[in-house]
Amino acid sequence: MKNYVKKGQKLPLYGIGPMIVFAMGAVTAIGIILSAYVWKTGILEGPWALLCRIAGVLLIISGLAVWFIGALRSDMDASIAENRLQTGGIYAWVRNPMYSGWWILFAGICLQWHNTWSLLTIPINWVILTVALKLTEEKWLLNLYGQDYADYMKRVNRCIPWPPHNI
Repeated sequence: MKNYVKKGQKLPLYGIGPMIVFAMGAVTAIGIILSAYVWKTGILEGPWALLCRIAGVLLIISGLAVWFIGALRSDMDASIAENRLQTGGIYAWVRNPMYSGWWILFAGICLQWHNTWSLLTIPINWVILTVALKLTEEKWLLNLYGQDYADYMKRVNRCIPWPPHNI
């Protein structure tokens, strides 16, 4: 791994994040284009459309809030630079708030289109996020922090913000 902050740092500052976000964004865009301009079926009408739009706005706002707190209010850059496992604040609710924020935001964007086909991108993006994290950052963090990270994984969800489990 390449160091981006200082000599002796164990993790890169940005990790696999930009690639995950790009992949989820591409899947979301393709899903919307296919559902709105190619297949042109599965459009939800009436109260379902309104419900999708309201839920979509709420998810977009929630996703931005989760990302903002994880990226700009958590002191994560300092944790990485100091090789310190971050488990407090929003990281007590979700292990990957920055990635989760993007996933929630993309889910909200899909709901805005109120089309059943575009909704399929939500679980596809969750699979992308889960597989990418399992194969990269989770392995790195287990290697770096050992049992502390294994215990943290048992207490805190990977992608969906939720109160921590008491173990």
